[in-house]
Amino acid sequence: MRITGQTRLAGIMGWPVAHSRSPALHGFWLEEHAIDGVYVPLPVRPEHLLAALRALPLLGFRGCNLTIPHKEAALAALDRIDPAARRIGAVNTVIVGEDQSLEGRNTDAFGFSQNLAACVPGWEPRRAPAVVLGAGGASRAVVAALVDLGVPEIRLVNRSHGRALALCRDLATDESAITVHRWEEAEALLAGAGLLVNTTNLGMEGEPPLEIDLRLLPRAAPVADLVYVPLETALLRAAREEGHAVVDGLGTLLHQGRPGFEAWFGVAVKVTPEQRAAVEKTLAAGP
Repeated sequence: MRITGQTRLAGIMGWPVAHSRSPALHGFWLEEHAIDGVYVPLPVRPEHLLAALRALPLLGFRGCNLTIPHKEAALAALDRIDPAARRIGAVNTVIVGEDQSLEGRNTDAFGFSQNLAACVPGWEPRRAPAVVLGAGGASRAVVAALVDLGVPEIRLVNRSHGRALALCRDLATDESAITVHRWEEAEALLAGAGLLVNTTNLGMEGEPPLEIDLRLLPRAAPVADLVYVPLETALLRAAREEGHAVVDGLGTLLHQGRPGFEAWFGVAVKVTPEQRAAVEKTLAAGP
């Protein structure tokens, strides 16, 4: 790491933020390209978000990532919101402009699409419906990505009917229908599906397990999980044992970081096995 009087600054705002692996993934790129820059954790309480965002240009920051609980609240605090972030309803990347203005972007949908393409390059999105578990902020990014990929039908499963209906209203198109279903219907919906995605925190370390029988899911359908702690969730292990291609959540995290890094530090970057291995080491080390 190089630190000089010209060091470029970026970071990640969240509350809490100590668990974030973003410093590790961006730190790898900074080291790889010998960039005079740093990427730091920025623990910011929700009530201080506006002040913290407005302080970015004053402190010389090029921008930051946002994580829980700031992604939605930031929409009202920025000067410009790009169409993808407005559509998804959340910001995960802030860019400080030359005029000191703040632009909000969302790269989560990009990260999911890129990870899916890297893990299952032969998958054909237009061939069959997708089943998506959950209707929170992560789900909105995944559904937006699937709509953009041309998935003809998205079967959305969520315990809260109202939240799922709002997602459907905001993201459905004439080409990609979104149907809303109760949690009890999840297993039956797997019949004839071409993809299963878990966007909930079920199966995450410290959370209840995700219990779903995959027998009705066609063998050719990949199974994706946004959870990356543990790296192989019970869902992915069961899917792999059934012969499905699996897509873990770490790749999505790595790919979503690329656009922000390029905007802040001026270098195009790639996700590589070496970078993934470096971030995996931080997972093994714990929080």
